Amino acid sequence: MIKKFDMSTALLIVDTQKGINDTLYYGGKGGSRNNPDAEENILSLLSEWRKSHRKIAFTRHNSREKNSPLKLNLESGQQLPGMEPHLNDIVVVKDTNSGFIGTSLELDLRRASIQRLVVVGFFTNMCIETTVRMAGNMGFDTYLVHDACAAINRVGHDQTSYDAELVHKMAVANLHGEFCTAVSTTDAINLCSMDSELLARVQGNE
Repeated sequence: MIKKFDMSTALLIVDTQKGINDTLYYGGKGGSRNNPDAEENILSLLSEWRKSHRKIAFTRHNSREKNSPLKLNLESGQQLPGMEPHLNDIVVVKDTNSGFIGTSLELDLRRASIQRLVVVGFFTNMCIETTVRMAGNMGFDTYLVHDACAAINRVGHDQTSYDAELVHKMAVANLHGEFCTAVSTTDAINLCSMDSELLARVQGNE
């Protein structure tokens, strides 16, 4: 069973910036991204959280890497349409994979009496995975909305190219049952109004 998402549940939106679709930079020649529905699902969740006045937090990535598209002084570093923070949202700027390293995110969430996190954004195997691992270790009741995230293909140390969908699924599999509970967008929206007897909370390492 998963209990209803109450006012202690924040939506954490990770790095929803225009540059996440630069598949050449992140995936190399022939690079590709999975889950083209991620943005639509994020917007649906954002709308639900705004309607219910639950807390919303954003991380924005300002990369240290010279050629990264995720720099706040570039157009590619700006928010995707419809995902701009509002005045009362928590907003932190990070330059590492984790939303918690070098930012006030944990303190801001604690001060807002947040105990549960629903995490969405980019990329599943990078900033999402690192942030979710830390959230779980910090004691937040953490939920990863797997279809409101996406990954880009990766090339391994042996030059093997791993498909974006496989990278995404493996990242979710690494997190689910240990650092978080993975749920769908539909599940997360339904949990805003009622408990779910059909879903199981499986976060471990507690």
